[in-house]
Amino acid sequence: MQKYTDEWLYRQIVGEARDAIIFSNREGLVELWNAGAENIFGYTAQEALGQSLDLIIPENLRARHWEGYHRVMATGSSDYGRRLLAVPAMRKDGERISVEFSLIVVKSPTGDILGSAAILRDVTARWIKEKELKGLLATLEKRASD
Repeated sequence: MQKYTDEWLYRQIVGEARDAIIFSNREGLVELWNAGAENIFGYTAQEALGQSLDLIIPENLRARHWEGYHRVMATGSSDYGRRLLAVPAMRKDGERISVEFSLIVVKSPTGDILGSAAILRDVTARWIKEKELKGLLATLEKRASD
């Protein structure tokens, strides 16, 4: 059986995951951007690394995002650590998409907060289908009550 290191294994899994895996430091600058992030958001790792998360946050949601981000960096805890959060996001081409993500506060071995990692999935197709179904249901309910 071939031997490999844990680091090699982690790099393979994170690097090639179809979901976006992004790590941003305390200031919100991207330090890890995997192949899934490239595919979902359209930016190469070279384009995203060192850039602000504003790359993928719609402009009208940035103030709210940064308020929450800075609170998490100050406290080390997030309401979203145990559940998925669904939010709009933005691709490089300007297209708005819907993503679900989980958040991990990343700490050093001594407990210092280094930043946050997010694992994101594009759920736009499902969101559109659910919206269509809700509209159809509302129409049918209206017809049934008339």
